[in-house]
Amino acid sequence: MSIPAQTGTVSGNPQRGFGIAQYAACLTGIMLREGLRFLNQRERFISSLVRPLLWLFVFAAGFRQVLGVSIIPPYKTYVLYEVYITPGLCGMILLFSGMQSSLSMVYDREMGNMRTLLVSPFPRWFLLVSKLLAGVAVSVLQVYVFLAIAWFWSVKPPVIGYLLVLPALVLAGMMLCSLGMLLSSMIRQLENFAGIMNFVIFPMYFASSALYPLWRIQESSPPLFHICQANPFTYAVELIRFALYGRIDWISLAVVCGFTVLFLGGAILAYDPAKGLLNRKRDSGGNG
Repeated sequence: MSIPAQTGTVSGNPQRGFGIAQYAACLTGIMLREGLRFLNQRERFISSLVRPLLWLFVFAAGFRQVLGVSIIPPYKTYVLYEVYITPGLCGMILLFSGMQSSLSMVYDREMGNMRTLLVSPFPRWFLLVSKLLAGVAVSVLQVYVFLAIAWFWSVKPPVIGYLLVLPALVLAGMMLCSLGMLLSSMIRQLENFAGIMNFVIFPMYFASSALYPLWRIQESSPPLFHICQANPFTYAVELIRFALYGRIDWISLAVVCGFTVLFLGGAILAYDPAKGLLNRKRDSGGNG
């Protein structure tokens, strides 16, 4: 009597035997874990708001008379400087939160929690995407809290914009979290990640349209203007800016989607046990 082959085991194909309910349960578990970690780290929530609120309340007030913003899309009239930089500050929250989520992956990998997750019978790509979605959900929540506070500071986009900006925030968050995930695969030790973050976060943020219009950069420094044009963070900010006012910047949408696929594909490949960087590090005696 022959014994029927079992599916969903380590010896068989790990993708067989799992239905939608099992995948949904795995996704829910990862998102709940990320959410509970965020709730237990109140300092992380406060710090994520301190940076953009500092720019909004202090720097914007000082630069208001210096950096007048002319009528540029999607604005139909002259806007105050704090109104202009709000989409860039939303991008700042997504950028820092994405890097912090990746930092937790490096920490979990050193403590062994990430290895436990990655050896589960679920496909590796699904686990990474679930981790990505969990980080994006936390980031978007922080952005909406910031927008609620900014509303009391006379930053009031159309009411419908708060709903229309959600897809833009999710796409931008996925791109930035995917970048952080890709960087985390290249880090051997937790101490090295802070330096990598400084080489990524600050150049991406300041060499973009987050703080000043690109036409002003072009007038003062054409080389910097071209750097800003090549910076994917610029397009994430513009995607958010247009969505807040009920419009779609199709070029920014295409660039953000393209870089999301590129970064996420690179992260999935890097975390692949047979092809990725983690396997090479173990073979070379690294700390993973």
